[in-house]
Amino acid sequence: MSCDIGILSLETKITNQEASELYAALCEEDTSGVVPNPAIDAFYKELTSKHPEIDDVPDEDIDDTDLCPWSIAFDRSPGHLIISCVWPKADYVYDLVADLARKHGLAIYSPQAEVIVYADGTEGNSKPWWKFW
Repeated sequence: MSCDIGILSLETKITNQEASELYAALCEEDTSGVVPNPAIDAFYKELTSKHPEIDDVPDEDIDDTDLCPWSIAFDRSPGHLIISCVWPKADYVYDLVADLARKHGLAIYSPQAEVIVYADGTEGNSKPWWKFW
């Protein structure tokens, strides 16, 4: 079992429901809802400099989840990434991805929670996440 996260380049903010529909489309290889953005490549390079993709890890290190927390290869286009990590690393990966997404001005979508979070901290309903506590 894995924990998935979508990293998205969007033209405008969308709702959580729209993000869920976009994620489903991306899983079907329909990238028409995302916008090509060099920030996706910059994000990818920074992420994989810390944790290489699973296909780039030597066989003898494949079980080292500190080196490579990924459960499968990334799904990637010029406008998105979908990554899947092993559950024991889910909190660490989410925090790392959220930090990198903010740095690169990208949105992240959690299909488990069905929530999109933007680089400014707002969610798909346009309220900052901390306003819900």
